[in-house]
Amino acid sequence: MPTSTSYAPDPRYSALGEGFADPVPAARFPKRILRFRNDRHAARVGLDTLTDPEWEAAFARFEPLPGNLAGPLALRYHGHQFHSYNPQLGDGRGFLYAQLRDDRGRLLDLGTKGSGTTPWSRGGDGRLTLKGGVREILATEMLEALGVDTSKTFSLYETGEDLWRGDEPSPTRSSVMVRLSHSHLRFGTFQRLAAYRDRARMERLLAYAIEQYHPQLLQGGVAGPAAFLSAVCSKVAFTCGRWMSAGFVHGVLNTDNMNITGESFDYGPWRFLPEADPRFTAAYFDSGGLYAYGRQPVAVRWNLDQLAFALSTLGEPLDGALDGFGAALFEGMSTGLLRRLGLASAGEAADTALVQAWFGFAEQSRAPFDRLFFDWYGGVSGSARAARSPSAGLYAGEGFAPVLDVLSAFVPVAPERLADPYWARERPVDLRIETVEALWDAIAYKDDWAPLHAHVAGIRELGALLSKA
Repeated sequence: MPTSTSYAPDPRYSALGEGFADPVPAARFPKRILRFRNDRHAARVGLDTLTDPEWEAAFARFEPLPGNLAGPLALRYHGHQFHSYNPQLGDGRGFLYAQLRDDRGRLLDLGTKGSGTTPWSRGGDGRLTLKGGVREILATEMLEALGVDTSKTFSLYETGEDLWRGDEPSPTRSSVMVRLSHSHLRFGTFQRLAAYRDRARMERLLAYAIEQYHPQLLQGGVAGPAAFLSAVCSKVAFTCGRWMSAGFVHGVLNTDNMNITGESFDYGPWRFLPEADPRFTAAYFDSGGLYAYGRQPVAVRWNLDQLAFALSTLGEPLDGALDGFGAALFEGMSTGLLRRLGLASAGEAADTALVQAWFGFAEQSRAPFDRLFFDWYGGVSGSARAARSPSAGLYAGEGFAPVLDVLSAFVPVAPERLADPYWARERPVDLRIETVEALWDAIAYKDDWAPLHAHVAGIRELGALLSKA
């Protein structure tokens, strides 16, 4: 299989040795219809030059990539699910397929979802619904556009099987997905070894995680559990802050869904806010609102406590390792807010005032969340656009006055972007549930993929505008 000169295989996980994963075969699918190919990120790992047959061989048949893992590995982990510890987890419908370096030298994983049963399937069929694959494309594309550190949906094939699910009209169509991630090491990977009191493997895993994903810790000598936990805390808290500014609700913030690089991944019942409601939940089964939008910081902090408990089994003090959570969370929120508004920082005090005023108004007014950012992109420079908005009446009231006062201290990062045709649209690109369902209905009832691809293009257009020059 020919690859480009920038392809840099580096299969490190198997070097951890026995006890971390299980070799598994990939499922054989009756059909392999390519529905999504992420050439933008394939170019970053040297796989964009693969022909369609070669892409199918890799990401639907899972033939080994050159110089990479000899076969798929189903990773072992435990985790807390809705605060209940579950030792029966692990990759039940996915596996680690390959590891490689990107154009920044980072070690990345190619992992699957829907690729068949493993020893950890717990009676499941190991498959992924096509709707689930489509939803993951949308979530990762929008989060990337909004500046959230997220896994990337790399490939999606429809696989020609009928699946039965309790939360979708069945039978429903099937798929196999590949995601590009900055590690699949979960909090639950460490929890499993702590539960077994496997100190030797815990030390080996910790050394691997620091060397590959937090190498900055080695610059001052040998890094221990406290330094590692502090680094993970900062990354994870920052990402959580970015979720808040993105209006994103993950839905299932279990410890097996938390990554030690802080990268957001594994999207099941996610939702984007229609309006700023702290009680808004994404999962129909989260009846108590444990993972509601406004509780996400509490949930993430609780998960970090569980990682800390696992690392404490190594016997070294972890005092103060989680003290940076609040500052990193706020930094994620404030920088995410400024990015969405296209504004330069005006200093810590002004940035803090903007976060407080903005989210206070959003919650009090229940203004459409995405439109609020759309209307005021560029700050006060967007006043004319905001005046034409269906929400203009909300902006004219007393409740918005504090926001307007604070906005006057900010200037656009790139004023020329205010003239982009995107800001002349009637409404912003969004992923409200109505939008997602409409895109899926076109596929489900007409097999029409054009709306999905057009929407992804619109999301990428937004991302290009929001990124810094």
